[in-house]
Amino acid sequence: MQSEKQIEARLRERVKNNGGLALKFVSPGCSGVPDRLVFLPRGRIILVELKKPGGELTPLQVKMKRKFEALGFKFYVIDSYEKVEELINENDLRFGGDPFHG
Repeated sequence: MQSEKQIEARLRERVKNNGGLALKFVSPGCSGVPDRLVFLPRGRIILVELKKPGGELTPLQVKMKRKFEALGFKFYVIDSYEKVEELINENDLRFGGDPFHG
């Protein structure tokens, strides 16, 4: 079984290898924000909350997820390597590439 830390590392690696950045999001004074901001080619931003396999959002995280989605942002809850791949596939990153390193 994969740990949350392993899933987060896979997310960072897969996003980077496809031309994006998956940056840690820390917002002092505002609880419930997602773990990562994922910056994708062509000016796209996706919000990601990472969980251990089978983990669920807290009520505050659910509330914040709804707020971000109401603002028009994609918000993924990722608890497995398979869900990392879903993010990559759904956002057409399979044929990307790191624009900073060829």
